[in-house]
Amino acid sequence: MERLSQLAMIVLAVIVTVAALDAISDLAAPMALALVIGIVLSPMSDAWERLGLSPVFGALTSLVLALGAMGLIALLMQPIAAQMLDQAPKVWADMQDIVRAVRGLVRGLEDASRDMSQAMAPAAQADVVAPVEGQGMAMPNVTDALMIAPALAAQILTFTGTLFFFLLSRNDMYQAIGRHLASPSNRAVVAARLRDAERTVARYFLTITLVNAALGLLTAAILQALGMPGAFLWGVTAFLLNFVVYLGPAIFMVALLFAGVGAFDGAAALFPMLSFAALNFIEGQFITTALVGKRMALNPLLVFVALLFGIWLWGPIGGIVAIPLMLWGVVLRNGLTVEAAPPRATAKP
Repeated sequence: MERLSQLAMIVLAVIVTVAALDAISDLAAPMALALVIGIVLSPMSDAWERLGLSPVFGALTSLVLALGAMGLIALLMQPIAAQMLDQAPKVWADMQDIVRAVRGLVRGLEDASRDMSQAMAPAAQADVVAPVEGQGMAMPNVTDALMIAPALAAQILTFTGTLFFFLLSRNDMYQAIGRHLASPSNRAVVAARLRDAERTVARYFLTITLVNAALGLLTAAILQALGMPGAFLWGVTAFLLNFVVYLGPAIFMVALLFAGVGAFDGAAALFPMLSFAALNFIEGQFITTALVGKRMALNPLLVFVALLFGIWLWGPIGGIVAIPLMLWGVVLRNGLTVEAAPPRATAKP
């Protein structure tokens, strides 16, 4: 009975925590993203310290570099969005042709089925529901942008402040966590494991970044060979979206299908998507598995569930931070379990 009570309390605590994180998502999501980026940038912060620079200068330099990289990414993504908007009329016309062909096929099957039914037995006249024309999506106007701007500015400020102060005081934070959450004999162990988990996540992110960069370069080269407009920018997009496992490549393949229909005719419209699908399969099944190694390998089901939970909770930001945070927690837990395990008694001869 006591065990059931403890389990019920744990379940309630998890529900309350998730509800609270959902309620403060505008605050918690940018803070979580800042913490993940701060962990990834930790080797850079350590390098500044080894060079003898002050912690404030090191944290500020890392912050400026991070914000500059994010701004550059946003600028690179803008032409892709503009290209897709320009190609939208042709894609829409091609999709209407496909829909009309499918409707003709379905109508032919319905006519054949109706003739067969009438030949076998009298059939009641089926009600035919006329298709309802979809309402067009309303485009955002200036008023919508002005309403969103304050919330977006607040999230950017939250992200910037959290990242700066985390980079500035992360070592002090680890020591404080060790003092408050561990016994005096294990305080140094907890702080060391926090730093080790930080290095593991940073190493994992660096490995994935190199793999994604290679994937982006190969994607750009293949699309250039196929004659795809904006091949380099598509390679940059592949590089970025591949950080969100499973979902990112799926979104990119849909976008490539959309762009392929807009740029090519006939079966050639499928070549860009199929080429990336082959590259992504090789990368996911062989290259990443070989480079990441067993120590940082995670259960695929656990990764998938964490990704879905992150996206459900915080949207795209949740999809980005879910895997690094899960890896950080797994490494920290495993390390503490090993360190805290009592030594085995050896039998005396």
